[in-house]
Amino acid sequence: MAREVTAVVAEPRESFGKGAARKLRVLGKIPAVIYGHGTEPVHVSLPAHRIALLLRRANMLLELDIAGAKQLVLVKDVQKDPVKAIIEHIDLVVVRKGEKVQVEVQVHMSGESFAGTVADFDTKTLLLEVEATDIPENVTVSIEGLEDGAQVHAKDVPLPSGATLISDEEALVVYIHTPRGEDEEDAETEVITAGTPAATPAA
Repeated sequence: MAREVTAVVAEPRESFGKGAARKLRVLGKIPAVIYGHGTEPVHVSLPAHRIALLLRRANMLLELDIAGAKQLVLVKDVQKDPVKAIIEHIDLVVVRKGEKVQVEVQVHMSGESFAGTVADFDTKTLLLEVEATDIPENVTVSIEGLEDGAQVHAKDVPLPSGATLISDEEALVVYIHTPRGEDEEDAETEVITAGTPAATPAA
């Protein structure tokens, strides 16, 4: 399922620097910059609460209304305060319908591996090249019935129509293994202990 384009009203801004950014955040706005396609950077402010909700999903495609002019953009980078976790600044890149972009897309698992085994991610995202207006929410790989030792590589993950894999084809995505039981660990400990020479008392 491709991501929908979300309309957001953006306001042009002419004041810059930490002080200006701080004032914007007090007013419930987030400073942002739009760049790409050889155009001059455009500085805007966005509604903080709405953007925070939208950014819960990766690769958000926005249609900004900037003083009546429409601009399609992709969220490229989000800078947050490391302590308060509030959004401090957003980088947006201009996109055009029909053009392709490279984005990290989450991998989901479906199904259940063989009884007694566990499926673990080694890589949770894949870099794909897709149309800017057709970015998938995620890609899904089936682990149904896979047995201990099975591996799923990037090339094994089904991709939506029109998507191209940019990540290494051999990158390990999911591996299936049998958890080591406590009995096995205890047995190994006993073997190691039995093979350790007894300490010689000091004279």
